[in-house]
Amino acid sequence: MIATILRQAPADRRASIAAWRQISDILAQRGNQLADDDIRRSLHALALLRPQVPESVRRECARAVARHGRFAPLVALYANDVASVSAAILQTVQLSEADWLAMLPTTGATARSVLAGRRDLPQAVYRGLASLGSASVALPQPDIELVDERQTEAANTPEAGSSQISELVRRIDKFQSTRGQPAQTGSDRTPRSAFVFETGADGIVHWVDGITRGAVIGLSIADAAFGGEPGTDGVAAGAFRQRAEILNARMMLEGSVADAGEWRFSALPWFDPATGQFRGYRGSARRPHRSEQPYRQPDTADPGDSIRQLIHELRSPLNAISGFAQIVAGQMFGPVSQSYRRMAETIVADAGSVQTIIDDLETAARGSRAASPLQDTGSVVDVAHIVAQVEGDLAELLRDQGVDLSISRIGGPFTGLANDADVRRMVGRLLTALVDVSEPGSILVGQLVTEMPHDDMLQLRIVRPAAIRFATAADLLDPGFSPEGEAPSATVLSLGFSLRLVDSLARAVGGRLDIGHNALTLHLRSATSKSEAEREVQQGE
Repeated sequence: MIATILRQAPADRRASIAAWRQISDILAQRGNQLADDDIRRSLHALALLRPQVPESVRRECARAVARHGRFAPLVALYANDVASVSAAILQTVQLSEADWLAMLPTTGATARSVLAGRRDLPQAVYRGLASLGSASVALPQPDIELVDERQTEAANTPEAGSSQISELVRRIDKFQSTRGQPAQTGSDRTPRSAFVFETGADGIVHWVDGITRGAVIGLSIADAAFGGEPGTDGVAAGAFRQRAEILNARMMLEGSVADAGEWRFSALPWFDPATGQFRGYRGSARRPHRSEQPYRQPDTADPGDSIRQLIHELRSPLNAISGFAQIVAGQMFGPVSQSYRRMAETIVADAGSVQTIIDDLETAARGSRAASPLQDTGSVVDVAHIVAQVEGDLAELLRDQGVDLSISRIGGPFTGLANDADVRRMVGRLLTALVDVSEPGSILVGQLVTEMPHDDMLQLRIVRPAAIRFATAADLLDPGFSPEGEAPSATVLSLGFSLRLVDSLARAVGGRLDIGHNALTLHLRSATSKSEAEREVQQGE
């Protein structure tokens, strides 16, 4: 029977699907009884038929083979299909220990991750997976059901052709919507502030309200646009693939003055209430807030612009990496191996550290803008309390470095005029930088001081660590300086950058960082007047 099927060349797509089902069924039930030549010809035929068979059909056949099939070569062929087909067969199929071990080297990382999540395989299989290393295991993709045959065909269409068709539809719709319309009036030149929209299951916008249809109809949220082209960013494309909520993704539109420019949109996937099938996204768009426009050009040249643009470019991939690592660590798409989860948790922690560095870079860039050094922050903070909190936060670092930290209080009260978060960053960055260059076994000594002759300022003095005892102020502020003569190996950001950052933050609230011969002193404006301080001292006596 198998020879008869193999002799017949499928005439159309329906015949290809029938041949795929028949060959798969015969191999699943009688594969071990067939001649080697028939097996080779059958597997070769399946490989040739696969591009003509929809993914939904291959996934259905994979589940059927998993229920009654024991033929390892057929399982291996399905296991090396796309993620949804691979997972469909590997989640339940049963093979002998010898067959599993023979098949492991031929499987991909996604297939191995599915097997690593099973709990019913022979121990030798788990040892085989472990011997291949954690790097050979990948997160299995969610099993995304295709909605209908039309969508299945679209999924097999080359991406270039799909994007070209979408662009053509968008341009035709734009032309038809604007043809015959009167010239723009003054109100048409006023940028619109919001609109709502809906997409199909393919991610292409097919309905909008609140904006010219031609500006949005035909755009796809399923693929990221690059090079200034109209479209959406990678945040939206990534969420679309997972059928997840989209929050404040970026959209660029072209067209009239009222429509063109940058937008921020949020959207939710919606599903057919009767069948549960995915139908697309419904969302709303708005103009970005001022703080969300890193590309906005100010009226005058700002040397920090390039840094802020770089920061924006760094945040998006970092958030994506951290988010997917959290998905892996939480096993949201299914079970994964312990080693892979540990790797994901490490990535999350590292991403948090990099995020802190990016925040510091952003603060430094923001501090480069001209600002009044005596601006009234309107906030009163307990600096002594913040110093105590930072000391607690640095406990683990101090243990790792083998350094003790001792900061005494002299005078008081220690209330300052500044923002709580800024003071915490100033104190934390200053102490962290000095701990990093301190020698193991040493003590970092400091004082928090309010002196009567200078009660307009609080002072946090930190005695210079031995490694930088004789360094000049110019050296300490040099981003390339370290006691060893090269960029510091203990920190990602250099000592010079950290000190410049602290000084920039301090000057923004009317303070400064002084680099003295024996100590580094952070000055912050005091919230207590001289007369109030004197009265408190007299009451104390």
